[in-house]
Amino acid sequence: MTPQDADSSVELRESKPPDHPVTGWGKKVNFALLQVIEARLGSVLLVDGRKETAVIKLCQLSTPEFHSVREANIFVCRSLEKMETFLFTSESVNEGHPDKLCDQISDAVLDACLEQDPDSKVACETCTKTNMVMVFGEITTKGKIDYEKIVRDTCRNIGFVSDDVGLDADKCKVLVNIEQQSPDIAQGVHGHFTKRPEEIGAGDQGHMFGYATDETPEYMPLSHVLATKLGARLTEVRKNGTCAWLRPDGKTQVTVEYYNDSGAMVPVRVHTVLISTQHDETVTNDEIAADLKEHVIKPVIPEKYLDEKTIFHLNPSGRFVIGGPHGDAGLTGRKIIIDTYGGWGAHGGGAFSGKDPTKVDRSGAYIVRQAAKSIVANGLARRCIVQVSYAIGVPEPLSVFVDTYGTGKIPDKEILKIVKESFDFRPGMMTINLDLKRGGNRFLKTAAYGHFGRDDPDFTWEVVKPLKWEKPQA
Repeated sequence: MTPQDADSSVELRESKPPDHPVTGWGKKVNFALLQVIEARLGSVLLVDGRKETAVIKLCQLSTPEFHSVREANIFVCRSLEKMETFLFTSESVNEGHPDKLCDQISDAVLDACLEQDPDSKVACETCTKTNMVMVFGEITTKGKIDYEKIVRDTCRNIGFVSDDVGLDADKCKVLVNIEQQSPDIAQGVHGHFTKRPEEIGAGDQGHMFGYATDETPEYMPLSHVLATKLGARLTEVRKNGTCAWLRPDGKTQVTVEYYNDSGAMVPVRVHTVLISTQHDETVTNDEIAADLKEHVIKPVIPEKYLDEKTIFHLNPSGRFVIGGPHGDAGLTGRKIIIDTYGGWGAHGGGAFSGKDPTKVDRSGAYIVRQAAKSIVANGLARRCIVQVSYAIGVPEPLSVFVDTYGTGKIPDKEILKIVKESFDFRPGMMTINLDLKRGGNRFLKTAAYGHFGRDDPDFTWEVVKPLKWEKPQA
């Protein structure tokens, strides 16, 4: 083939399929990256290992002649090395981290209030330090809430059952300082419960962001997904006894190498994996590293993202025996980036846990996540951020904003119009449409391992809403 064959294509076949579902021969190649190369490097190449087929189309740039699929893949690998990439890092913490412990207690209180009284108004904060947990805030509810029992049960379920692991659920001091919601706020927001749902105002001012990207099936950033799943896996192997030396506290962090494909994020590889986990006195650092690689990292991170250059920092401090509230003070609302998108998109600053649905810090963030996810899932864009803002006591949002980072199939202003027609951003209606008044353990589940990208029917804001739009003519 020559550059003059610009409009021609040829299908190359080899009898032997690739050794890996997303590899060429001998070196891993990501399908999404192949599509990037098609558009960017002039060697338009598709590889499907399962069909043993490569389709090569010649574009405007000079492209060498390929005599086999192997040669084509070698060209792709070399092209990959020339691509400009960047590194992005996201972190997560386990359910036994003291800040996350506080988030879970606050949301357990919220669940208990909503279960007994769906109209409960809850603003519950928690703090903790050695041998002490304090619950405080403003709660107006018809329910009879046993705050101390909720605190102890939550700590026990996480695994804080002795001072050796950072806190003893049965012996720690529990302090409670709860007052009712300010009547000034109540009359402005709820009209003393005389307002219809569509008339209920926002519980406070603020602005919230929702984000979505097509780089993972969850429509979430890969760096955040992997960091979060590593943390969840640490808890799983601790509780099922696979790694009996593990203790509740721990942190994870993942650095991913990305390629920016005209605004869309394409993961190339995992650059660095960091895990710092609390452990008992008996285990050695070598045993920790071996177990983490075999039982935590291997089941979580797809092989296609790991290579010989991937860096692993496994308990790099050398010792992490003292953990939980004994090692660090904890407070509700201090892990807001972990709760959302791992540093991607944007954040308005408001925390989620311990807040009932009239608090738009929570419900507003949920509805714009649904909007952003629906935009991407419906094919309107590959990547998207949505912002909404409110004034206290006012039902209608002050503003709604959409940015698709240049990946939109139609102009952003048209997507914004679709969003406004498809989603009701009034607090009272968000509560109804997302079914946010239901208790049980619904909000407790959100308080560890992320509020978004979860496959759980209780996460109603993760349901993709069909959006009507006309694709532009090719």
